[in-house]
Amino acid sequence: MLEAILGIFTESGFSEITYKNIIVIGIACIFLYLAIKKGYEPYLLIPIAFGMLLVNLPLGGLMASPGNGTNGGLLYYLYQGTNLGIYPPLIFLCLGATTDFAPLIANPKTLLLGGAAQIGIFIAFFGAIALGMTGPESASIGIIGGADGPTAIFTTSRLAPHLLSAIALAAYSYMALVPIIQPPIMKLLTTENQRKIKMEQLRNVSHTEKIVFPIVVTIFTILILPSSAPLIGMLMLGNLIKESGQVPKITETLQNSFMYIITILLGITVGAKAEADILLSMQTGKIIILGLIAFSAGTAGGLLMGQVMYRLSKGKINPLIGAAGVSAVPMAARVVQKEGAKANPSNFLLMHAMGPNVAGVIGSAVAAGVLLQYFG
Repeated sequence: MLEAILGIFTESGFSEITYKNIIVIGIACIFLYLAIKKGYEPYLLIPIAFGMLLVNLPLGGLMASPGNGTNGGLLYYLYQGTNLGIYPPLIFLCLGATTDFAPLIANPKTLLLGGAAQIGIFIAFFGAIALGMTGPESASIGIIGGADGPTAIFTTSRLAPHLLSAIALAAYSYMALVPIIQPPIMKLLTTENQRKIKMEQLRNVSHTEKIVFPIVVTIFTILILPSSAPLIGMLMLGNLIKESGQVPKITETLQNSFMYIITILLGITVGAKAEADILLSMQTGKIIILGLIAFSAGTAGGLLMGQVMYRLSKGKINPLIGAAGVSAVPMAARVVQKEGAKANPSNFLLMHAMGPNVAGVIGSAVAAGVLLQYFG
């Protein structure tokens, strides 16, 4: 009987589990708690955390590659959509179908806020160079500053695939923690009186403008930066499908079921790359720190540009909206709304913040295109 029990134990995962596996399983459980109990990006964090959990339970073989008479694990094959850069453009297609570019079209000056927020990408890039990383590795780490998980995955899969798991986890973790990271920076770089400022209602944007915008952006952006075609092209196609009004069933599918399908596939396969030896390495620690610097600097860059626009407009622009220049749509805009309402309960900044927020999506894709064109 004792031998039978010992046999079962030696063939189970308990005999192979290490302290590193236990640490990562603990981290995965914390992420699940934040997603389920606190509501931090549950659509992303639940599949990512569960993927981390699955891959760190020994002998499951879900990420095993084919060979030696085995077919390979389920998540190994699903991961190819992440590894080959297929899922991120499809996420952008869905994102375009859910995004309203009207606030940006109505107030094109907010494009500057989205551009300024990309400074975090280049600060982290040079920080990574200073730490001895290669150009492609530094570019992949820097893109975390755009607060855009699909862009980070797409760029890294092209430039530094060996860093994909660490960078994807850092990017999505910081996206999920936007409501925690941004408010202290917003309070530091704005005054209470500035946060109270109510902005004028945006003008109405015509249907023609909404149709022309994605077409023009696609043509000019891809002509200038061909490497941005997969992300910009899919983003603008999704938006054109939505704004055309001719294919409501496709629009509904992109906004709902297809978006959720791709999100869970992307999330669980990103999490499944978080093997304990990779996640707990010194290099991953550097990436996480640099990613936090990049994201914080991006938020600060948008706020500082907001301060410039506040002064140029003689106090008509609330500098808080600059924080939405990072690409975390629409969470960053919601945080701006929340902080503005705290200072002035009658303040409604959400639509004003959506301008720089969608500009940040375009800006991060353009920044990725620049890095890909130079290093790829």
